Amino acid sequence: MSNIRNLLPPHPLAPVGTSRAQAGTPYPPNSRYAGVETAELTTPDGATVVYLRRRFLPPPSRFHTLQEHRVEEGDRLDRLSANYLGDPELFWRLCDANGALHPQELTEQVGRELRITLPEGVPGPRHA
Repeated sequence: MSNIRNLLPPHPLAPVGTSRAQAGTPYPPNSRYAGVETAELTTPDGATVVYLRRRFLPPPSRFHTLQEHRVEEGDRLDRLSANYLGDPELFWRLCDANGALHPQELTEQVGRELRITLPEGVPGPRHA
């Protein structure tokens, strides 16, 4: 029997000692990693390591802009996502919508316009 080392963090609602993978949900639905497939690697000593496959940034064209925010001195991405998206942990949606691989780059430049969008792939309202 192989030794299983699961690299995924534990699910917050799973019993102690249960991994997210064992709980049947690798990441919660509001995570940037929700829906990203896992893979397994067997090490030379026979242990199985579970890991996430690579997640690519989606093209900005997959997002419908609702409004824009001009970055001000002291802006923080977690506060912006709490204000606009209702959850500070959704900062990654701002990153995706603005094509940012590194979150800090979104608030580094005062005056930068950030797109506040619907979730990826959700179409915007249709105009008659």
